[in-house]
Amino acid sequence: MKVAITGATGFVGSRLVKRLLSQNHQPLILTRNPTGAARMFPKLEIVAYTPTVSGSWQNAIAGCDAVVNLAGVPIAEHRWSPQRKEEIFNSRQLVTQKIVEAIAQANPKPAVLINTSAIGYYGTSETATFDENSPSGNDFLAQVCQAWEGEAMKVKDPGVRLVILRFGIVLGNGGALAKMLPPFQMFAGGPIGTGKQWFSWIHIDDLVNLIITALTQSQIEGVLNATAPNPVRMSEFCHTLGEVLHRPSWLPVPSFAIEALLGEGASVVLEGQEVLPKRTLNYGFQYQYPTAKEALTEILTKNAMDS
Repeated sequence: MKVAITGATGFVGSRLVKRLLSQNHQPLILTRNPTGAARMFPKLEIVAYTPTVSGSWQNAIAGCDAVVNLAGVPIAEHRWSPQRKEEIFNSRQLVTQKIVEAIAQANPKPAVLINTSAIGYYGTSETATFDENSPSGNDFLAQVCQAWEGEAMKVKDPGVRLVILRFGIVLGNGGALAKMLPPFQMFAGGPIGTGKQWFSWIHIDDLVNLIITALTQSQIEGVLNATAPNPVRMSEFCHTLGEVLHRPSWLPVPSFAIEALLGEGASVVLEGQEVLPKRTLNYGFQYQYPTAKEALTEILTKNAMDS
């Protein structure tokens, strides 16, 4: 299977490329940085693109069996200035628009588009439980996700299957977990904010397996929550992290400290939502790491071995 991938050099994308190669598939890398991508993937086909602009790069979609769109600037790394919010929005909505445009022009067309979204679609709540049938929220991230998914749903050709994966917090050797580890390693770890907010997560290997399952199983379509079946409160997650690290988890990070650093973007870590992967489970997907303890034990044991 030839698979065009945006976001291939990122945390999830790079792991996906390696897994596809191990299964004898043929990734095609769409990237803004072809030099860096070539260093990372020296033997793969690489196509330079400006993701928010139509161009000759779109011709690369023709002849691909599938497209996986993982593009999007990080959400929680900088304060949400008006310019940053525009970048967050455009790097998802406009890029998806151009991918769908490329699929419409392609001959032959790919059989499937796997498009990323996020559980931010549902808004935040300490009391509600959400699954794929729940309505959207109305905050900024919910609006981003609605626009993002709306563009993906403009795939009109009946021969192109659409799967939208709403990502939870992805746990692995990097990403969000890498930012949480240092305080724990220095015996100064603890819950972020009140600790009551929900933390809906997924192990990176389960996420990659879900993407490949969606690519290869033609009965899967529509929206799936890419989260583990056992979300936890932030306080429980941090307690488990401390337990696996054999470190205390007693020194909370106050909300005002996160708000001072990230401004409005602090809502990503200070608020949350309990998200269940109802349709994902109904399709029979099997999780390798269904609980936070299993996921953290695997990741941190591997980290210890690698170091």
